[in-house]
Amino acid sequence: METTGILPVDGVSAAAIADNAATARTAKLFYTDAGKGSNVMLLHGWTCDSHDWSWQCPALESKHRVVAVDLRGHGRSEVMASGGYSPAHYVLDIESLITTRYAGETFILIGHSMGAQIATRLAAKRPDLVSAVVSVDGALGFSSEIGSFFQKTADDLKVKNPATVVPALFEGAYSPATALAFRCWHARRVQGTPPHVVRESFAPLFFGAGQVGVGKPSEDFLRSIKQPFYHLCRDAEQASRMGAWFSHPKSKVDAWPQAGHWIMQDRPDDVNAAIMAWVNAL
Repeated sequence: METTGILPVDGVSAAAIADNAATARTAKLFYTDAGKGSNVMLLHGWTCDSHDWSWQCPALESKHRVVAVDLRGHGRSEVMASGGYSPAHYVLDIESLITTRYAGETFILIGHSMGAQIATRLAAKRPDLVSAVVSVDGALGFSSEIGSFFQKTADDLKVKNPATVVPALFEGAYSPATALAFRCWHARRVQGTPPHVVRESFAPLFFGAGQVGVGKPSEDFLRSIKQPFYHLCRDAEQASRMGAWFSHPKSKVDAWPQAGHWIMQDRPDDVNAAIMAWVNAL
């Protein structure tokens, strides 16, 4: 039977936050809990919500207990004040959810885009909570050239309307396989996300002290991950570079060129089969 929840968590001292963010209070998260078996948690991407995994939930829930989370400021979860959207804030929320609601348990974390970076950061911080990570075109391992492209988006977000900036970025991340209905859904969802959430969540993924999305810092960070790691990305060159970065023998990197950034929506059956096969072989 599926359950849902809102997680209230006591505050954490600001000293515990790596980036000295303005507030350390964890958010009240909306999440669903369904299925039986080993634990899987789904983390969506920037400007998205847990509905992104609707094509994966039935397959995963047939074999696993699946917790699908709306991240702070997204979907049905609590919208925090400005200054509360660094990667460290997102990580604290998920860490608190696991230790509070699932004490003593571990999870395979499956993340898309920003959600994959959050999952990987938590795996590095709390390896006792994370047994493996699946990154679906995660915000990780990008070249410095791509970083320059992301810089323009970060700059535009400071002065322009996110409702126009973000869909323009997404247009470059789609493929012919991406249905027009998905593009419409993604754009409309940005309009429903508070502008400060959109603006403040993007740049820290790729820029500033502690970024792990671009260049050598990303490589060094991913080389430090000890758990099994499965990265699915659209760029064959990126996949080739990243293939040697992971130390666990069951880690793998696959290129999925015939899909857009939402690989799991463009090719749901293929992605489900690939993820299930990898998870079941752990």
